[in-house]
Amino acid sequence: MKAIEQLLWSIALPGFGQFLNKKYFKGSVFILLEFLINMQSGFNEAIQLSFLGKNVEAAKVIDFQWLMFYPCLYFFAMWDAYKDAGGGKSMYSSLPFVFAAYFVTVGLMYSPHITIFGIFFGPIWLPMLSVIPGAIIGFSLKSLLTKLDRLSK
Repeated sequence: MKAIEQLLWSIALPGFGQFLNKKYFKGSVFILLEFLINMQSGFNEAIQLSFLGKNVEAAKVIDFQWLMFYPCLYFFAMWDAYKDAGGGKSMYSSLPFVFAAYFVTVGLMYSPHITIFGIFFGPIWLPMLSVIPGAIIGFSLKSLLTKLDRLSK
Protein backbone atom coordinates (compact mmCIF):
# COMPACT_ATOMS: atom_id res chain seq x y z
CA MET A 1 0.00 0.00 0.00
CA LYS A 2 2.91 2.36 0.70
CA ALA A 3 4.08 2.24 -2.93
CA ILE A 4 0.59 3.16 -4.18
CA GLU A 5 0.42 6.09 -1.75
CA GLN A 6 3.76 7.44 -3.00
CA LEU A 7 2.64 6.92 -6.60
CA LEU A 8 -0.58 8.86 -6.00
CA TRP A 9 1.25 11.75 -4.29
CA SER A 10 3.71 11.83 -7.18
CA ILE A 11 0.78 12.08 -9.60
CA ALA A 12 -0.43 15.08 -7.60
CA LEU A 13 2.96 16.79 -7.88
CA PRO A 14 6.26 15.29 -9.01
CA GLY A 15 8.57 15.21 -6.00
CA PHE A 16 5.94 14.64 -3.31
CA GLY A 17 6.39 10.86 -3.52
CA GLN A 18 10.13 11.29 -3.09
CA PHE A 19 9.56 13.42 0.03
CA LEU A 20 7.39 10.67 1.50
CA ASN A 21 10.22 8.24 0.71
CA LYS A 22 12.60 10.58 2.59
CA LYS A 23 14.54 11.29 -0.63
CA TYR A 24 14.56 15.04 0.01
CA PHE A 25 17.22 16.10 -2.49
CA LYS A 26 15.65 14.12 -5.32
CA GLY A 27 12.18 15.36 -4.35
CA SER A 28 13.41 18.95 -4.30
CA VAL A 29 14.93 18.56 -7.76
CA PHE A 30 11.66 17.16 -9.15
CA ILE A 31 9.62 19.96 -7.56
CA LEU A 32 11.99 22.64 -8.86
CA LEU A 33 11.91 21.15 -12.37
CA GLU A 34 8.12 20.90 -12.16
CA PHE A 35 7.82 24.59 -11.29
CA LEU A 36 10.39 25.66 -13.89
CA ILE A 37 8.73 23.75 -16.73
CA ASN A 38 5.25 24.68 -15.54
CA MET A 39 6.01 28.41 -15.41
CA GLN A 40 8.03 28.55 -18.62
CA SER A 41 5.48 26.55 -20.62
CA GLY A 42 2.30 28.32 -19.45
CA PHE A 43 0.97 24.93 -18.38
CA ASN A 44 -1.31 26.07 -15.53
CA GLU A 45 -3.05 28.65 -17.68
CA ALA A 46 -3.55 26.03 -20.40
CA ILE A 47 -4.99 23.59 -17.85
CA GLN A 48 -7.39 26.23 -16.60
CA LEU A 49 -8.50 27.16 -20.12
CA SER A 50 -8.92 23.50 -21.10
CA PHE A 51 -11.07 22.75 -18.09
CA LEU A 52 -13.23 25.70 -19.11
CA GLY A 53 -13.61 24.20 -22.59
CA LYS A 54 -11.33 26.75 -24.26
CA ASN A 55 -8.97 24.28 -25.91
CA VAL A 56 -8.02 26.55 -28.83
CA GLU A 57 -7.00 29.31 -26.40
CA ALA A 58 -5.07 26.74 -24.34
CA ALA A 59 -3.06 25.75 -27.42
CA LYS A 60 -2.16 29.40 -28.00
CA VAL A 61 -0.72 29.99 -24.52
CA ILE A 62 1.45 26.86 -24.38
CA ASP A 63 5.16 27.03 -25.07
CA PHE A 64 5.54 23.55 -26.56
CA GLN A 65 9.35 23.67 -26.45
CA TRP A 66 9.18 23.82 -22.66
CA LEU A 67 6.19 21.55 -22.17
CA MET A 68 7.84 18.74 -24.16
CA PHE A 69 10.05 18.10 -21.10
CA TYR A 70 7.08 17.54 -18.83
CA PRO A 71 5.78 14.04 -19.74
CA CYS A 72 9.10 12.28 -19.15
CA LEU A 73 9.76 14.21 -15.93
CA TYR A 74 6.24 13.47 -14.70
CA PHE A 75 6.23 9.74 -15.42
CA PHE A 76 9.81 9.24 -14.28
CA ALA A 77 9.01 10.93 -10.95
CA MET A 78 5.99 8.65 -10.55
CA TRP A 79 8.03 5.54 -11.38
CA ASP A 80 10.86 6.58 -9.09
CA ALA A 81 8.58 7.22 -6.10
CA TYR A 82 6.75 3.93 -6.68
CA LYS A 83 10.01 1.95 -7.04
CA ASP A 84 11.66 3.56 -4.00
CA ALA A 85 8.60 2.73 -1.89
CA GLY A 86 8.96 -0.97 -2.72
CA GLY A 87 6.76 -1.26 -5.80
CA GLY A 88 7.81 -2.34 -9.24
CA LYS A 89 9.88 -5.33 -8.18
CA SER A 90 8.80 -7.51 -11.09
CA MET A 91 10.75 -7.46 -14.32
CA TYR A 92 9.69 -4.87 -16.87
CA SER A 93 7.47 -3.07 -14.34
CA SER A 94 8.70 0.28 -15.65
CA LEU A 95 7.24 -0.33 -19.12
CA PRO A 96 3.73 1.07 -18.42
CA PHE A 97 5.31 4.29 -17.12
CA VAL A 98 7.77 4.51 -20.02
CA PHE A 99 5.18 3.92 -22.73
CA ALA A 100 2.72 6.31 -21.09
CA ALA A 101 5.46 8.97 -21.18
CA TYR A 102 6.19 8.20 -24.85
CA PHE A 103 2.55 8.38 -25.87
CA VAL A 104 1.85 11.54 -23.88
CA THR A 105 4.85 13.19 -25.54
CA VAL A 106 3.61 12.20 -29.00
CA GLY A 107 0.08 13.30 -28.06
CA LEU A 108 1.47 16.67 -27.01
CA MET A 109 3.40 17.06 -30.27
CA TYR A 110 0.34 16.36 -32.39
CA SER A 111 -2.19 18.12 -30.15
CA PRO A 112 -2.24 21.44 -32.08
CA HIS A 113 -3.04 19.63 -35.33
CA ILE A 114 -5.49 16.83 -34.49
CA THR A 115 -9.25 16.77 -34.14
CA ILE A 116 -11.07 13.56 -33.32
CA PHE A 117 -14.68 13.32 -34.51
CA GLY A 118 -14.57 17.06 -35.05
CA ILE A 119 -13.41 17.78 -31.50
CA PHE A 120 -10.19 19.69 -30.86
CA PHE A 121 -8.82 18.29 -27.60
CA GLY A 122 -5.80 20.60 -27.45
CA PRO A 123 -2.55 20.37 -25.50
CA ILE A 124 -4.10 19.15 -22.25
CA TRP A 125 -6.79 16.63 -23.09
CA LEU A 126 -5.14 14.85 -26.05
CA PRO A 127 -1.94 14.09 -24.10
CA MET A 128 -4.02 12.98 -21.11
CA LEU A 129 -6.02 10.64 -23.34
CA SER A 130 -2.74 9.36 -24.78
CA VAL A 131 -1.90 7.83 -21.39
CA ILE A 132 -4.49 5.11 -22.07
CA PRO A 133 -2.92 3.50 -25.18
CA GLY A 134 0.55 4.07 -23.73
CA ALA A 135 -0.26 2.25 -20.50
CA ILE A 136 -2.08 -0.54 -22.35
CA ILE A 137 0.91 -1.12 -24.63
CA GLY A 138 3.30 -0.91 -21.66
CA PHE A 139 1.32 -3.47 -19.63
CA SER A 140 0.95 -5.70 -22.70
CA LEU A 141 4.69 -5.62 -23.42
CA LYS A 142 5.44 -6.28 -19.76
CA SER A 143 3.17 -9.31 -19.83
CA LEU A 144 4.55 -10.59 -23.14
CA LEU A 145 8.20 -10.16 -22.15
CA THR A 146 7.59 -11.77 -18.76
CA LYS A 147 6.00 -14.79 -20.47
CA LEU A 148 8.86 -15.02 -22.98
CA ASP A 149 11.38 -14.91 -20.13
CA ARG A 150 9.57 -17.76 -18.36
CA LEU A 151 9.48 -19.83 -21.54
CA SER A 152 13.18 -19.35 -22.19
CA LYS A 153 14.16 -20.76 -18.78
